[in-house]
Amino acid sequence: MKKLCLRFWPLIFIFVIWFIFANPYFLQGRAPFAASYQLNNFAPWSAYPQFAGPVKNGAMPDVITQIYPWRHLAIEIWKSGQVPLWNPYSFAGTPLLANYQSAVLSPLNLLFFIFPFVDGWSILILLQPLLAGLSMYVFVRALKRSEIASLISSISFMFCGFMTSWMGYGTLGYAILPLPLTLFAVEKYFNTKKIRFLTLLSFTILLSFFSGHFQISIYFLLFAIVYILYKLIVTKDSSSFLKTSLFVGFGLLLVMPQLLPSTEFYLQSFRSSNFQKAEVIPLSYLPTLFAPDFFGNPVTRNDWFGHYAEWNGFIGVIPLILALYAITVKKKKEMLFFLVAGTAALLFALDTKLADLLVWVKVPVISTSAASRIVVVYSFMFAVLSAFGFDGLIRDLKDKKIKKIAIFFSILAALIALMWAAVYLEFHIPALKAVIAKNNLKLPTLVFFSGVGIVLLSALNKKFIYACGLLLLVLVSLDMLRFVSKWQEFSPKNLVFADLPVASAFSQISSPNRIMSNFGGEASIYFRLPSLEGYDALYIKRYGEFAASIADGKLRQSSRSVVMFPKDSPNTSAMMDLLGTKYVVHKNSDDGAGWTFPVWTYPGGQFAQIYQERAYKIYENRDVSPRAFLVGDYVVEEDPQKIITHLVSENIDLRKQIILEENPEILKSLESVGLAEIKKYKPNEIDIEVSSARPGLLFLSDNYYRGWKAEIDGKNVPILRANYTFRAVPVTSGKHLVKFRYQPQSFTIGLWLALGGALGIVVISLFPKFLARKI
Repeated sequence: MKKLCLRFWPLIFIFVIWFIFANPYFLQGRAPFAASYQLNNFAPWSAYPQFAGPVKNGAMPDVITQIYPWRHLAIEIWKSGQVPLWNPYSFAGTPLLANYQSAVLSPLNLLFFIFPFVDGWSILILLQPLLAGLSMYVFVRALKRSEIASLISSISFMFCGFMTSWMGYGTLGYAILPLPLTLFAVEKYFNTKKIRFLTLLSFTILLSFFSGHFQISIYFLLFAIVYILYKLIVTKDSSSFLKTSLFVGFGLLLVMPQLLPSTEFYLQSFRSSNFQKAEVIPLSYLPTLFAPDFFGNPVTRNDWFGHYAEWNGFIGVIPLILALYAITVKKKKEMLFFLVAGTAALLFALDTKLADLLVWVKVPVISTSAASRIVVVYSFMFAVLSAFGFDGLIRDLKDKKIKKIAIFFSILAALIALMWAAVYLEFHIPALKAVIAKNNLKLPTLVFFSGVGIVLLSALNKKFIYACGLLLLVLVSLDMLRFVSKWQEFSPKNLVFADLPVASAFSQISSPNRIMSNFGGEASIYFRLPSLEGYDALYIKRYGEFAASIADGKLRQSSRSVVMFPKDSPNTSAMMDLLGTKYVVHKNSDDGAGWTFPVWTYPGGQFAQIYQERAYKIYENRDVSPRAFLVGDYVVEEDPQKIITHLVSENIDLRKQIILEENPEILKSLESVGLAEIKKYKPNEIDIEVSSARPGLLFLSDNYYRGWKAEIDGKNVPILRANYTFRAVPVTSGKHLVKFRYQPQSFTIGLWLALGGALGIVVISLFPKFLARKI
């Protein structure tokens, strides 16, 4: 047992450091979730005084409004026996799997089938730094770095600024953490020619691209390919390069069930045409690479400049110093790769001409997202460099290159002194903010000089050199644990999406009938309340235009990530009726507020109160149209502006006439056609029973989107786009069963391609000589 512990002590060390961080969950039963932020700032919880209290971290809103509810919905659909392809609870219906950030296909979703949801979520979040640390250690050791050097790199990467700031999302971290394992697989295959490492390479691509963040997975893939090209250059081994490239191709085939639907959705969204220079890091923010809280921290609510999560490039004080020291040691080809790649990534993250270039060339996804996120590649590369720097420093200590070491640390000390001088002189820093910068510069400075002291101790006596390494490792661990623990909130499990008095009423109105409310996906998706509105980077462009244009009838784009209905427009009520909005959920404290739907302004009992408690009222819309109904009259119009103009016209009865973009070849009729009744309404399936006296059109107020199929009595029929962005199908007289099924061809093709990739991996893994003959 003792020998086993000695052999695996580095892995045990990583686990112990991780467990110290994660112990609030394992020992105290607390979940890694910003519940205090949710309860205080997000309706409906914020309406209840019993939840009021201090907020630890208010910098992760998307976890509450998007990531957690999406995953909760996806798991529920999986458990019902369906693939989570469609989300009927936002934007009048929108893709779920193709949304990408829902991570529908992540292998780690198995956790939610083993544990209660909040525990599955907690383990999902907490596994990120552990997996990052272990994979980083394995890779750096493959580069022939010492155990302590590899551990310093591992602790640095697993709790670096990017991994820490985005850990609570459970998506971005998983998109990048396979990178060290990917490079390990490449490194080992070029050295050993064993097929199992190529299989591992394909699997890491699957892990990244199924994780839930496409932009970070693109960075992951890009730098993996660059590393493969680097190996080709330094080894001249074209055979290994071709085989490695083949398995990269297999890996990409494996993820086609995600990539194809997501690409299709992206091209039909507003984001695909919204190129802009967003979230680059100003050069003045560079001091945070040394002192992450130089400009304050959202946790202590004293941040006054920048976007802490998006711009966080901190890798630890000592790892940064060691990475810089690597520049002074004898150059190894591997070290040069990490230096060049890391520096390039940092330059693309900064506010430089390179960032302008990305916007100018209009690279899909990359040019429409926060450019600063590529800083994670810098963090990874410089964390690896720190291992080279550590080994170089230890070697220089053994060779008594004291002068070189002294000059290096003197230069760094001078730079730190300049930072202090800038703070004291309030150079481009407001006086009140200088106090924040000064206080948050103290600890990094202390860590720096503690590291210098440890190195000086080793310089005085060679016997202390190994102890020097251990002390530096402990210092790195303490620094990074302090950093991550300050950021990540752990909350009592019962406060994560806590129970509410109004939730019992939600269960009564949850149905195909939609709601209007003053809350977002954190409630509408989680409590299964179909909403007209939504917040997401991707939404159907036509629907966004519809919502943005109904206020005054002028065609316009919706905002970048939000679709909201106008609350005070004369057209709002008519459109709510058209879309089957049967209920209005109103917070009592919002009476008279401009941001809520003014039910009190509609006379004649259109909105009747059906529920009330101290925080909320619920009103029923008595004039609402059914979610599906039959009409006999229609107008054919292709021009988008004219469609919108016609929809908001006072001369149209939206209950009796719809607007189509192609002629259904049905005789028009102003008389009642018949009745339609929804018999089944599931995310991917809708069954509607119709009884029609004459030929007409069945209108369904769900978004028109490629992938939806319709059949009447088992026969396929076309779905027509109606009223700008919704659905209609022609029906003949008589009784019929109309079935809508969401079966996107992109997903089906993706499954076949994934099967091809899997077969390729299996065949070559079982018969490696086949590959040897072909390449």
